[in-house]
Amino acid sequence: MTVCDTSVWIAYFNGVITPETNHLDELLEDGKILMLDIILLELLQGFRNDKHYKQAFKLLTQLPVYAAINPESAIRIADHYRKFRNKGITIRKTIDMMIAVWCMEQDVTLLHDDKDYTLISDHLSLKTVKV
Repeated sequence: MTVCDTSVWIAYFNGVITPETNHLDELLEDGKILMLDIILLELLQGFRNDKHYKQAFKLLTQLPVYAAINPESAIRIADHYRKFRNKGITIRKTIDMMIAVWCMEQDVTLLHDDKDYTLISDHLSLKTVKV
């Protein structure tokens, strides 16, 4: 199974054709995509047009949705973030670390188009889709 990051979903909903959005199409057809609650939040809050919001809502809420964080994982996420900062590496968004840690702990692959995940996967056991 695969989690698709917001970076790919945004391109997908905007009709941008990339290797990542093509792979997302394949995952959707095969039913091999998971949704995290925080990605769902990021996506839905970004729609300005009600019609587009409703279309996205219908698609996204049909996917299995999982909670990305609990108190124990919050501590692990903070520890990873601090280790990166101590190495001089800045992960720009905490939510990216949350998604990465969830994927690692659940042994789920991540589809993304975001350089933060490349940094994370260079230093941790984050499995990402190579397209």
